[in-house]
Amino acid sequence: MNGHLEEVYEALEDCLRACNQCYEACLNEEDPAHMRDCIRSDRECADMCEMAMKAVLTNSPNMKEILRLCGEISRSCGEECESHKHDHCQACAESCRTCSELCLAYAN
Repeated sequence: MNGHLEEVYEALEDCLRACNQCYEACLNEEDPAHMRDCIRSDRECADMCEMAMKAVLTNSPNMKEILRLCGEISRSCGEECESHKHDHCQACAESCRTCSELCLAYAN
């Protein structure tokens, strides 16, 4: 794995962790129903990051397409999380932005 791809992998790993933490924290809110879109976004993004990590590790022939999709999903999740004031949402948004930027840069 080259240096740039290692950086992408680390961003995927960070984003996966942040999305899982945000997901759990949202579920534990007093009224998780108002966090429905954030919860859904976190889950989708975490799942996509996990898939992208596997694609990177196996040097999948579809890696760039997977990273491109992951970049789009991470961007969307980051935008959703950014709209909430909770610290876990803000941390997730930041991680998602970084992941999106690196995935899209590598894919293009």
